[in-house]
Amino acid sequence: MIAYIERFIHENDSESRPNDDEEDQLPNICHSLELQGTIDWVATGLAGKDFGGMYTCEPLALIRPASSDDVACVVRAAYRSPNLTVAARGNGHSINGQAMSDRGLVMDMRSTEGNLFEVVRMNGETFVDVSGGALWEDVLKRCVLEYKLAPRSWTDYLGLTVGGTLSNAGVSGQAFRFGPQTGNVAELDVVTGKGQLVTCNKNENSELFFGALGGLGQFGIVTRARVVVQSAPDMVRWIRVVYAEFEDFTRDVEWLVTRPEGESFDYVEGFVFVNSVDDPANGWPTVPLDPDQGFDPSRVPRTAGPVLYCLEAALHYQKTDHPSTVDKAANSLLGRLGFIEDMKFQVDVSYVEFLLRVKHAEESAKGNGTWDAPHPWLNMFVSKRDVAHFDRVVFKRMLKEGVGGPMLVYPLLRSKWDDRTSVVLPAEGEIFYLVALLRFSIPCPKAPSAEKLVSQNKEIVQFCVKEGLDFKLYLPHYQSEEEWKRHFGSQWSRFVERKASFDPLAILAPGQKIFKRITQI
Repeated sequence: MIAYIERFIHENDSESRPNDDEEDQLPNICHSLELQGTIDWVATGLAGKDFGGMYTCEPLALIRPASSDDVACVVRAAYRSPNLTVAARGNGHSINGQAMSDRGLVMDMRSTEGNLFEVVRMNGETFVDVSGGALWEDVLKRCVLEYKLAPRSWTDYLGLTVGGTLSNAGVSGQAFRFGPQTGNVAELDVVTGKGQLVTCNKNENSELFFGALGGLGQFGIVTRARVVVQSAPDMVRWIRVVYAEFEDFTRDVEWLVTRPEGESFDYVEGFVFVNSVDDPANGWPTVPLDPDQGFDPSRVPRTAGPVLYCLEAALHYQKTDHPSTVDKAANSLLGRLGFIEDMKFQVDVSYVEFLLRVKHAEESAKGNGTWDAPHPWLNMFVSKRDVAHFDRVVFKRMLKEGVGGPMLVYPLLRSKWDDRTSVVLPAEGEIFYLVALLRFSIPCPKAPSAEKLVSQNKEIVQFCVKEGLDFKLYLPHYQSEEEWKRHFGSQWSRFVERKASFDPLAILAPGQKIFKRITQI
């Protein structure tokens, strides 16, 4: 196995683009497929770009599979070809071209989204079987409206596919309690890099199951997921409180996420914002939850620095609950927190409206042009040990003028993550923080270029490396083997072994740039 792994990593150092003779064969290979879906050789522009807007490529074809069998058929054809690669594309929300395949095949998994939706009850638990190409927002609506059920763990933005987030982790303000989305799925159907359609779970084909979860698409394409669901609440008390000091913010947010279930909020997040009214994208105006609410700067202590901190929480309840019961539950928790006096904002909204809160921001961004502008985002996990140092240097100095979008920071608990999956976390401690710099390259003359924002991201990562911070990139993007080895650390050999087992020719997810396609001899 070791000899094979070494060959697997180092063989075929040349570029993975097909040569002229091989490229001539590719249309014939694809035309020979008997698919229920379609192959588009012309309208490939969709498959050559993504939400990040910083990378483009020229795929050979865009395939819209009609079923899992179609997906398997396409991958088998690539497996038989000399140099063909396949990328699964969900809603194209990747940032650095991860769902692209230059001169390869891109499968638009959205074409399978309507294939499956079934509630399954077994062993006292309830699940919903959904297609890997289904959007989480559609899963939410069907679960709540038809069955009054809901998945336990979400992402902030729900315009993402089930297979896409399960291939990364999937985190939001519920992850402190239920873990990431990868920890809330009981079974998968996965098409491996050999073109085999495999059903897997913790007990059956478990190595593929855990490998695919957080596996960056390297071991297979998720075509079905059995997601854990629970009873859905009717309403949400949505609350934001403001802090001047990072130490006070982290003390309170860590207290909330370590409370037993039933003794804390149901959702806990946080973000950093500029201590200024001049930044509508990342300053005072971003904090109030309702147009009738205003941010009173006179409440901010004079000793406050260039940035402030917002703790965001939500409490679930039913319409039948008496208002005084909701008030008591929320106020008993808020009474233990040390936020700035009279810096509390709250609204009551429906559960579905709360979970679709970013949808409204999307509609606004599409209206003003920022949705289609480049998005040089940076997402990372930083250990509790080093997050205060990160705050002092990155938030208070490097990003004191904001990033043109949200700067999220909130704690997660290691014990809620399964270390058998492919996700890698910081090395130390039970608590680590998600840091997400959700930059928007605003299309105006004074806005910094996307290149400058990317450069600043690199500067932040270089600072973390130089200072020896305990961190990992989330939704990682690296250009060299050495960087990927450092990212996976002690899990690198396991990752490579899984790749050799389930995608031995490195056909899948070439846009991640982890492995190079091995030529079939």
